[in-house]
Amino acid sequence: MSKLHILDHPLITHKLSIMRNKRTGSKDFRELLDEIAMLMGYEITRELPLEDVVIETPIEKMVAKTVSGKKLAIVPILSAGLGMVDGLQRLVPVAKVGHIGLYRDPETHKPVEYYCKLPHDIQDRIVILVDPMLATGGSAVDALTLLKGRGCKHIRFMCLVAAPEGVEAVTSAHPDVDIYTAALDRGLNEKAYIVPGLGDAGDRIFGTI
Repeated sequence: MSKLHILDHPLITHKLSIMRNKRTGSKDFRELLDEIAMLMGYEITRELPLEDVVIETPIEKMVAKTVSGKKLAIVPILSAGLGMVDGLQRLVPVAKVGHIGLYRDPETHKPVEYYCKLPHDIQDRIVILVDPMLATGGSAVDALTLLKGRGCKHIRFMCLVAAPEGVEAVTSAHPDVDIYTAALDRGLNEKAYIVPGLGDAGDRIFGTI
């Protein structure tokens, strides 16, 4: 069964509070999202497997620990997910990046796929799927289904803010995928926006409000 991990480190919570403020402009919003993604990255990569290697310090030889051969892939759901990629890549510069394009139909609120480009060896990688908002869960569920269709077996989903409805949707459809979020908000309004939320993350990232 998937687990919900709420990463409420004081620095993450503080930065998220600034992002929620409607007076925070796009430049600061992007920078804060980038910083939070990196901070969350420490936790989402906490269980990466390690292996022993023999190295030589200036004093003597020793057995040291390094991350094992299991490779990472970061896959943002376009376009808002792009704002979380750089922070994660600073932690793991060798991670490959794929892209899944989904948009929410304004009438049905259902996700519509329009683009998918993934590393050729995606099935051999630990995949971190990223999207700032987990609202209805439709986009996350579809993206996870797509990744599994490409052979991915080790997937983690990371978002900035989640609604209980989205968590329930992902958990029901993909019980093997853990969810990492900085906050679990109250729920969704009649327009399927997270409340209190922070508005449309994509619009705030790219200044398209």
